[in-house]
Amino acid sequence: MCLCVCVYVCVCVCVCVRERACEMFDILTCYFRHRNGSVCVCVCVCVSVSLQLMSACILGVAAWIRDSLNAVLTLTAHTRLEEAAVLTFAPVVHPVLVVVCCFLLMVAMLGVCGTLRCDLAMLSWYFGSLLVILCVELASALWTYEQPPLQRSDILSLKFRMANFGLRQHQWLTHTWNTFQTEFECCGVIYFTDWLEMTEREWPPDSCCSNQYPGCARRAHQHDLSDLHQEGCGPKLLSFIRSSAPLQLLRFLGVALGVAQILAMALTLTLLWTLSYGRRGPKERAGSPALSRGPSVELPLQAELGS
Repeated sequence: MCLCVCVYVCVCVCVCVRERACEMFDILTCYFRHRNGSVCVCVCVCVSVSLQLMSACILGVAAWIRDSLNAVLTLTAHTRLEEAAVLTFAPVVHPVLVVVCCFLLMVAMLGVCGTLRCDLAMLSWYFGSLLVILCVELASALWTYEQPPLQRSDILSLKFRMANFGLRQHQWLTHTWNTFQTEFECCGVIYFTDWLEMTEREWPPDSCCSNQYPGCARRAHQHDLSDLHQEGCGPKLLSFIRSSAPLQLLRFLGVALGVAQILAMALTLTLLWTLSYGRRGPKERAGSPALSRGPSVELPLQAELGS
């Protein structure tokens, strides 16, 4: 008998607590829509626009480092350095990030239109697209997380292809060496004497000169070696693969893009919840405890935005 009484009391308490919780929930919902609905819309639009800007910046950075990366991949072909470069710059080498950013530009525009029109269907598509894009980005990041360890012997392996410099059937390699040495202000792999050891040349290429003109390397080798770049291209190439400025910028933009996507998804969910509550039927609202006991404090979000 006592057990039955205890169970009955517990059930009554749970019912009362549930009614009070529903009442407070409806009051808070009406207050939020009345006070903060337009703020949520404005913030959601701003975040969607920021997604477009960051996507455009990532595409610009990817295009910026494309030429230097092509030179690195050409010089490091069939070596462990090539494998490290491909894994490090996978978002640029493989078109995953480029396609995602292009798609995100269109998705962000869909989010802006859906937010301004308060369209549930467009906002639902917007949220789903952001979720899929975020999953693809996370999968790509996990895929390229580990990098192969590099040793000094990997850098020295670049010397074996220096013998093809200047040959007619390897003009692309000659052009790449000249471009890389000019851009990074280096000469040879470790030192400019690598050109004398690995090739039949009597002096380095003219691209090793700090002040380039035809025959500058011959003159510098015979009179003043200080006119040649004193640093080798191997350490600079390794530094480019591991921690170049464009790579750090690309990583920062990728993290910022992911954070902005999560924020946009949270705001979109909040807006969907607000709009779906505002479109509940009048009978359902009349049955709510909070709305049946006093005057309504709710204003339709569309009317609030129109004013």
